[in-house]
Amino acid sequence: MNIVQKWNSIGLVPRICVGLVIGAILGLVVPSDGSLLPSVLTLLGTLFVSALKAIAPLLVFFLVIGALANAKGESNMGTIIALYLISTFIAAVVAVIGSMMFPMTLTLQGVEAVDLASPQGLGEVLTTLLTNIVANPVDSIANANFIGVLMWSALIGIAMRHVGETAKQVVADIADALTTVVRWIISCAPFGILGLVYAAVAQNGPEIFLEYGQLILLLVGCMLFIALVTNPLMVFILTRKNPYPLVFRVLKDSAITAFFTRSSAANIPVNMSLCNRLGLDRNNYSVSIPLGATINMAGAAVTITVMAMQAAYTHGVAIDFGAAVILSALAAISACGASGVPGGSLLLIPMACSLFGIPVDIAMQVVGVGFIIGVIQDSCETALNSSSDVLFTATAEYREWIQCGRQFVMGHDNTPLAESEANYKVVATNMD
Repeated sequence: MNIVQKWNSIGLVPRICVGLVIGAILGLVVPSDGSLLPSVLTLLGTLFVSALKAIAPLLVFFLVIGALANAKGESNMGTIIALYLISTFIAAVVAVIGSMMFPMTLTLQGVEAVDLASPQGLGEVLTTLLTNIVANPVDSIANANFIGVLMWSALIGIAMRHVGETAKQVVADIADALTTVVRWIISCAPFGILGLVYAAVAQNGPEIFLEYGQLILLLVGCMLFIALVTNPLMVFILTRKNPYPLVFRVLKDSAITAFFTRSSAANIPVNMSLCNRLGLDRNNYSVSIPLGATINMAGAAVTITVMAMQAAYTHGVAIDFGAAVILSALAAISACGASGVPGGSLLLIPMACSLFGIPVDIAMQVVGVGFIIGVIQDSCETALNSSSDVLFTATAEYREWIQCGRQFVMGHDNTPLAESEANYKVVATNMD
């Protein structure tokens, strides 16, 4: 027990870093030959990912039901949804510009084509999206169809606003219990990360971190530009306040955890806890955070756009301004339907490539490249997606405070320090 207590006292992020380093070292010295030790190490990563995928649909289902059933007062959900959608489109535009500034050709020889069904056009994407919305709710939970989960949980939650308080409390208690389970699973992340990194390095060698380094830098660079430039600019336009105290706070408290768990849904409890510490209205963030985990997909838009653009350059296709705009809109729309699907953004690459007439076999090889760099790409993508959920939820509410005439100033860590006479949070220290 003393060892367990000392281990838990270290903190989650340092423990995850330890697991990452040990996993990389074992991947270099222990061959993946199917013997007992490699099998056990690989199993650690498989169990961790499987546990997160299993609990996430249930968590979203009951969180949204409980939030809508118990919601009171006015909501700024319209502003939050608009921010989600606009930021996703801007992310695609940034990815187009970045790809045009740094074009590259991919070495596709030796990359196995991934035999997975991928949508081939916008009509198919929209058809699939609408079909998933009305899918059987039990099947949606079982198959991690988050669009269907969100739809049915929203309808049930709205309907439950007219039932007794006891029933509402039961749903809220179940949501709290599931949140606790997710925290338990995340506490095992160091061992899961150890297994995931071991499997990646043992199967692909250290080249996994070097061979496609240029492509990784482009993807990560676009995501950092969105996190540190375009998203703060949107916050400034709405609040007319220095956005960086809030931006750095959500990156520190949300993005780091999401980077290692690689699951926006699993990061929901972390985001909701952060919203609470920021003094936000629970009636708003208990809906907007699960919703953001489903449709706020700026990172996915970057991945789809960059990979499609580089595939076009590799195939010798010239991309004009009009095609780039269409690609941005297509990537933004399709990214909203990519949530909750393992490798969801990667599987939409062939659809984007179809705009440029790129053959499916070439596009699927690019998907294979995506899976190779997924250790970094998917982590950064999730970190951007999840942290911006809190950023835009806070921005929409802070904008309401300003419009209501409440004095609004933000401290260096964006922590509410006092309350005004109207019981609105007032954050001390000048942020201008």
